[in-house]
Parts: sequence; structure tokens; C-alpha cells
Amino acid sequence: MTVDGRVAGTIGHGLLVLLGVGRDDTDRDVDYVAAKIRDLRLFADADGRMNRSVAEVGGAVLVVSQFTLFGDCRRGRRPSYSGAAPPDRAKDLYEALLERLRLHGLPVQAGEFQAMMDVELVNDGPVTVVLDSGRAGTHRTP
Repeated sequence: MTVDGRVAGTIGHGLLVLLGVGRDDTDRDVDYVAAKIRDLRLFADADGRMNRSVAEVGGAVLVVSQFTLFGDCRRGRRPSYSGAAPPDRAKDLYEALLERLRLHGLPVQAGEFQAMMDVELVNDGPVTVVLDSGRAGTHRTP
């Protein structure tokens, strides 16, 4: 990933996480997402089945803030981003996620918050999953 022509973050084998922070997200969402990133079995075992986590394969995580994931295109011709967290709150939770992943022992690289980034990806598979902490059910308090 580059910002203004300079390399801002790079990993080899691992996960590219495009992180959208919602206006109702909390530290509990950060904990949920960090644990899922650490534990999801997305990498092939010796039999070629998705049965190993990023930690088990010695992979790294590159996290890029991506508010446009909250683009709601159901009405009109321009996306609404009203579901995204305000920048100051989003930055706090973004940085909290980076810290939690590091505390889990994962090598972490990060984009630059609110910067225009050029992100390159070699997708193995391709395998792409959506992880939505808002659909997790019981981890949130009513």
C-alpha cells in the first residue's frame, strides 16, 4: 500500500482487512472483530481445506480504514455515508483494533487514517469474507 508514492504498509502471507467503523460501534465490536480476525480458519491445511488461522500460518494483517464500506446506495444516485462513524470516533476504534491485534501476537501493518491510499492485493483463491460485528448477536448489550 502506498500513500503519496511511498510505501505505507506491506505484508506477505496474511490478511488484508478493509475496516469500516459504524456510528454505533464500540470497544466490544473491536474485541469481537479482533478475535475473529485472529481465529477465523481461512488458510489451507495440508489437505487443502480452510482449516488454519492467520496466526497458525505465521501470517500478518494489513488493516486499512475504509468508511466507504458504509456507502448506502439504496436511494438516489449518490451513496450516503450516514452509517459511518464520525472521523474522530472511527480513528479511535481503528487504532484500538490495531492494538488488540498486536496484543493477540499478530504482526500488524496499517494504512494511514483518512489518507488517499493505493492498495494492491494478490488474492489467494480468491477468498473474501464479510465480518459484521453488528450481526454477531449476543456480544452487544441492548
